[in-house]
Amino acid sequence: MISESSSFVKGMVLGGAFCMLVTLLGHIKVGHGTKARDHEHHHIQAPDKEDVLNLSEGERMELSKSIRVYCIILVKPKDLGHWAAAKETWSKHCDKAEFYSSENVKVFDSVALNTKDMWVMMRKAYKITYERYKDEFSWFFLAYPTTFAIVENLKYFLLRKDPSQPFYIGHAVKSGDLEYVDGEGGIVLSIESLRRLSSVLEDPNKCPEQGGMIWKLAEDKQLAICLKYTGVFAENAEDSEGKDVFNTKSVGALIKEAMATHPQQVVDGCCSDMAITFSGLSPNHMHVMMYGVYRLRPYGHTYSDALAFLPPEGSDND
Repeated sequence: MISESSSFVKGMVLGGAFCMLVTLLGHIKVGHGTKARDHEHHHIQAPDKEDVLNLSEGERMELSKSIRVYCIILVKPKDLGHWAAAKETWSKHCDKAEFYSSENVKVFDSVALNTKDMWVMMRKAYKITYERYKDEFSWFFLAYPTTFAIVENLKYFLLRKDPSQPFYIGHAVKSGDLEYVDGEGGIVLSIESLRRLSSVLEDPNKCPEQGGMIWKLAEDKQLAICLKYTGVFAENAEDSEGKDVFNTKSVGALIKEAMATHPQQVVDGCCSDMAITFSGLSPNHMHVMMYGVYRLRPYGHTYSDALAFLPPEGSDND
């Protein structure tokens, strides 16, 4: 009797494991009839500074005005400190920034999504964004409240990218067969990618709201699965030297790692000069970053960048 009971338990465990595997594979696999093809992960780089210098002044001015970035920041009431810091610092440099909250919060203006599920929040935020701003912006940057972004560097990175192409950019990570952009470093979609996402959001077989798994995937992975069905794949963003520009850690954490691995070249081993994001920051650290990036200047030094990305008219951009 004991032997039979033991065999039954083993059978249940093995059967459950097999079902979980089948469910996972069935969910990630691209369905028949889709135009998606095998896609080798590749890296895309910021433009070379020499290329920008070769542009005429009129071309530079036209380019600087044409790149408009809409920023989506996903927040919850527990994030009030980070929410306030993001509102007071880097988000002012977006052409337009809006906070999408899990619920209505009287302290700050936000778009209430009425759900605490991060994947549902992300879906709803993208859907609303596309409906409202598809004709106004070409690039869409999504961030968490612990992220600090240097929007001017983002615009520079996007300078020669065509938003009518399906770009899905950030810090790309591979998990099994799935490549996705890590949400901690921020996610950039072109208008074409957002258009494709908007269409697949309506298909519960390809992009279910609650997912179809025994265990739940993180929202950034869910996004990658939905985009994969439309032929949009994650791309890792780097500077002209091959360094990551979307960072999933804070400056302090990256410097500590560089001190351990590159003690003779801490700065070069740490971060790109054209970094776009850092993550995992406290509210106070966001204000320190704001000071260091935008306000601290050595007297007597002038900056002669070929391009200037000016804030929208009427903005209280620093």
